[in-house]
Amino acid sequence: MTDREHTTAAVDADVVIVGYGPVGQVTALLLAAQGHDVTVLERHPEPYPMPRAVSYDGESARIIAATGVGAELEGHVESSRDYVWHNADGETLFRVDVDDRGRSGWPDSTSVYQPGLEAVLSAHGERHPNLRVLRGHTVTAVADRGDHVEIAVRGRREGVLTARWVIGCDGANSLVREAIGGTVTDSAFSSDWLTCDVVPRDGRTHRPNNLQICDPARPRTAVSAGPGHRRWEFMRLDGESAEEFGSEENVWKLLSLFDITPENSTLLRHSVYTFQARYADRWRNGRLLIAGDAAHLMPPFAGQGMCSGFRDAANLAWKLALVLAGRADAALLDTYTAERRIHVRHALTMSVDLGRVICQTDPAAVRDRDTAMLAAQERARRSAVGAARPRTPTQPLTTGLRQGAFPAGDLVPQGRVRAAGRPPGRFDGIVGRGFVLLTPEPPEDLLSTQDRAWLDALGARVVRVVADDGTEPAPGAVADTDAVYLPYLTAARAAAVLVRPDFYVYGAARDRTGAAALVAALRTALRP
Repeated sequence: MTDREHTTAAVDADVVIVGYGPVGQVTALLLAAQGHDVTVLERHPEPYPMPRAVSYDGESARIIAATGVGAELEGHVESSRDYVWHNADGETLFRVDVDDRGRSGWPDSTSVYQPGLEAVLSAHGERHPNLRVLRGHTVTAVADRGDHVEIAVRGRREGVLTARWVIGCDGANSLVREAIGGTVTDSAFSSDWLTCDVVPRDGRTHRPNNLQICDPARPRTAVSAGPGHRRWEFMRLDGESAEEFGSEENVWKLLSLFDITPENSTLLRHSVYTFQARYADRWRNGRLLIAGDAAHLMPPFAGQGMCSGFRDAANLAWKLALVLAGRADAALLDTYTAERRIHVRHALTMSVDLGRVICQTDPAAVRDRDTAMLAAQERARRSAVGAARPRTPTQPLTTGLRQGAFPAGDLVPQGRVRAAGRPPGRFDGIVGRGFVLLTPEPPEDLLSTQDRAWLDALGARVVRVVADDGTEPAPGAVADTDAVYLPYLTAARAAAVLVRPDFYVYGAARDRTGAAALVAALRTALRP
């Protein structure tokens, strides 16, 4: 039974989102762009003026671009350039040079000034007539009434709002998560770190741009926080008073290790925080859902906290949009928890593993670590192949809404393509959002009239990919300017690949018969 068939109550909004940080913003924009009425309830009267996250990965950049923001981010973001680990003696233990055109078509890592990002997303949201943001409103209770949700609100407007669905993007102390109930998986790995957000005034270039110093005497970090902003972080050691450790006097003492002083820099903020490593085991209960920090918290060492929240938004928004439109059964939303929890578990494990190496203070263990990592660097230097790439936070889907073997579940790469009458551009921007059926064949040779009509009704794009020989592509076709898609289809031995709106492959087909089976499987999965 679909959502609209089941819902009989008049409601104030299709979706109420609790919390308007970056994850709430992206979720709201993705849903509003598909025509659904979205109301956001944010307890803070004004946006938080200080940065928290300082970077996001290539897949996150692709998701942000899907909201419709583009050139507006200029001045708030920059390529992260590199990420380097040094030991206490300044020797390089590990190095990653950021690919400025990674698998997702964006830099593999982007440094960001978070208040600027939020301002751009907020301004974009103001242009959506069906997106309403109510700041200064605290949600005190949510109650699932079966065919709708009631949300009790205190603030500038008090009373009860109603919605078909509620998404909690309300942070670590999420009220919506508490209403959902269920257990939490905790990795029992935590530590106190002092965060210092700084605007340098001396014009120096920081090389490396992002530095992790694995010094047992004081593990510390120096990273870009977007153009004109930087962040330094220092681990609190055993026996140090948290109060004294977080004092401004101690902040400047620690910053002096990097020649950062009141004379050459402005300290915007300093705060001691305790990172955690845990995730909720249940992300949905009836009409209540959670995303972002409400669903998971992780150490900062892989930079995956906000990124994981953006993946939540991308995964959830298109599924909920189909349910709201009556094109999918609400059971589709159960795949949200199944798919995202596995991804988050991977990202959290990677973050914890990195943290255990970085936060090591035992001298003997540090010596062993340095010996092993320096040897690995030497092997990489001698090798023609060079340093091995680090583990990636990108994980294929191994469960949920997917069909068949590889490339099913794979994050499809993004390259530049050309369409008729248009200059080359990233595929997502040229083709648009929604399901995409990629094929090197004429679509009429691959799809029946009925299957093509069903895909069109779903909002899917059927796109023929041809080699870029300099000629104008036919209508409905794109030229593979970067030679990304034709080799991908060849490697998958596929005549067609059906890509989900969150850029993961639903499944592939080798011929017309396989394409019919693929479309039939998706039709059944959406409306069991």
